[in-house]
Amino acid sequence: MSYVRVLLVASAVAGLMPTVGGAQGTPDCLVSLAATGSNATVSRGGRMISGTPDSSGNCPFTLTACVDDTSDTTCAPGPVNSFRIQSLAHDAEVTPLQDAMQAHLPTTERTCEHVTVSIPLRSGPNGAVRGQRRIRAQITTADGRRDADSLLLMCQCSAEATSFKSTFEGIQKSIFEAHGCTNDLCHGSSKQNGLDLRADAAYQNLIEVASVGSQFPRVQPGDQNRSYLWLKLAAKTAPEKLPTGVTVPNPMPQDPLPALSADELEALRLWIYAGAPQTGTVPGTESLLNACLPPAEPLTIKPLDPPPAGAGFQFVMPPWHLEAHSEHELCFATYYDISAQVPKEFQDPSGTMFRFSSNDLRQDPQSHHLILNRYFGSADDIHDPSFGAWTCNGGDKAGQPCEPTDLTSCGSGTCTSEIKQSFACIGFGPGGFGQNFYAIGGAQKAQATTEFADTVFAQVPMKGILYWNSHAFNLTDQDTTMHARLNYYFAKDPKYPVGSIFDTSKIFFANAAPYKTQMLCQDFLLPQGARLFSLSSHTHKHGKDFTIKDPSGKLIYESFVYNDPLTQTYNPPLAFDSADPKQRTLHYCSFYNNGMAADGTPDPNTVTRRSRLPQSAQNTIGLCSPVACAAGKIGAPCRGAGDDRPCDTAPGANDGLCDACPLTGGESTENEMFILIGSYYVDTTALALANSGGAAALALPALDANGRSTSTELALPPQLGCGASHAAHAMHAAHGAQ
Repeated sequence: MSYVRVLLVASAVAGLMPTVGGAQGTPDCLVSLAATGSNATVSRGGRMISGTPDSSGNCPFTLTACVDDTSDTTCAPGPVNSFRIQSLAHDAEVTPLQDAMQAHLPTTERTCEHVTVSIPLRSGPNGAVRGQRRIRAQITTADGRRDADSLLLMCQCSAEATSFKSTFEGIQKSIFEAHGCTNDLCHGSSKQNGLDLRADAAYQNLIEVASVGSQFPRVQPGDQNRSYLWLKLAAKTAPEKLPTGVTVPNPMPQDPLPALSADELEALRLWIYAGAPQTGTVPGTESLLNACLPPAEPLTIKPLDPPPAGAGFQFVMPPWHLEAHSEHELCFATYYDISAQVPKEFQDPSGTMFRFSSNDLRQDPQSHHLILNRYFGSADDIHDPSFGAWTCNGGDKAGQPCEPTDLTSCGSGTCTSEIKQSFACIGFGPGGFGQNFYAIGGAQKAQATTEFADTVFAQVPMKGILYWNSHAFNLTDQDTTMHARLNYYFAKDPKYPVGSIFDTSKIFFANAAPYKTQMLCQDFLLPQGARLFSLSSHTHKHGKDFTIKDPSGKLIYESFVYNDPLTQTYNPPLAFDSADPKQRTLHYCSFYNNGMAADGTPDPNTVTRRSRLPQSAQNTIGLCSPVACAAGKIGAPCRGAGDDRPCDTAPGANDGLCDACPLTGGESTENEMFILIGSYYVDTTALALANSGGAAALALPALDANGRSTSTELALPPQLGCGASHAAHAMHAAHGAQ
């Protein structure tokens, strides 16, 4: 961390222009600007600070303004009564600095405030180019003096980094070309296995193109575990990262060429995870490729193709607007009726529900999660005032009133209720506060595929009211629109209804103090006869290691990446037949780190910060109260937002900030969650044998003459994303009161 303090000594001449001067031999020093930045360098006599970009393509600086700065003993203080940032219309980030300084005036005492300013790289014809911003402050005093100070903040690529126009161009040059993949004998002119990885053909040869030797396409946008390109490269660099049960012949690059580095493989994973865009910057890939990339812009994923007619159907989320530098969790409703799309053999005996054995979800990578819920009540409630006005979303009738049960009323658009801010759709729709719905699909990443074990199925009604719970954040400087699609594939051999695990019993219990760690654990009891075929997990960004152990203590699941959690499948499924509950209990834990650096020291960049909570979290259960300092005496105790003086490094330094919070449960990624997710079915035959010592007749599942289940009960798929039950919220309220 480099620090520079730029002091422009000036006084007023005829009350107009600030110039060097003042009392004989005594500069005024009435206003000064200072800036800090990671890896910053100082030049131009201390008046320019240059930084290198972070993973978002921005250079963050902490800008500090002081008046009557008597730390320089030659300075003469004055009665400052006005502080102004010039050209404020172009520097909206520093508006809080001006407001905070003005609130202290008039004063003759040393007074300082600070704000974070981000300077982005700019896009040039050959990649990223430097960005800059000049910050200028001016004050006036009660006795007519004026003083000014300015800084030039610069963001530019490091000398060691190579500039690329996009993440994919970086992958093309740093991986495909640098590792020999494009030579004539490999995937150059010879096009081994039909794959051409030369620059003018690579992208079109990869995205959702069938591979040779695998059921997976070469690149499946959003899912590296279903992208044969990534599997082939990971098999040589890090075979332990391959999904359980997946074997990859002839790992790439072939010997004697060296494997990709761990950073290169991770850059490829992030690119795929973000939807495998051909243009634009995927945040986080700059440092992995040792590259300088243009500032990140919102990414729009390739739309998911619908299933063939008769094999399934597709739900399309009404698009919604996501502003730059914002985070929202929303809820809105639509009506659906797919009765005409579901052949008789894929319906339950009552003719009211459809059966499916797998589903896909694809959404723009700005998404934190999407959960598709179905309202418990009747479609007759669709005009309940709680839904608000129904209008057309998109299409040629956008904004016009519509009838939600008439699926043709909006033409190419969708009749949609009012879009409302809502955590997990709790309190949305008829009935007020509470949960009046159940989840029928969802995911917490850009692309997710859910497949049940053979003969296992889920079933839900063919018509009703849907609640879309969409949570997304946009860290870029541009507005965007969120899109999502869900495919459901009909179950061809439905014998066993799926059982779902979504344990929220300790969803909001993570509460590690600032700069501390915490291990949070819970048990989950499976029913007798359970056949466990899938496990996953959910935390937010402070969750570092999620583990699950079986009743013997054997580790059967571990995931380290909060926003791309492992989905572990078991084939054959794990059996839990014992009558002893202890032998059917899973023990799961998550390790949380709330701002402790690797060497045990406080890290203010990773601790939970009150100032970083999005407005949506501050308006719900995610608001936190700071108890420790995030600047000045970092880690020292303090008592709430605004109690900054105990954080000062010295009396009167005004460099402290009370902003570090304990982990707090809530909706935003700055808050935390703790959820176990999974799928199983109950083997009724094994259950009967276990309870009869093997002497009883086999208890087969109830099947019709065609071998299909006769069940007419709801069978819900696992919820693969954020969400919470009403009971979990009530538990959180009680936990917070302790």
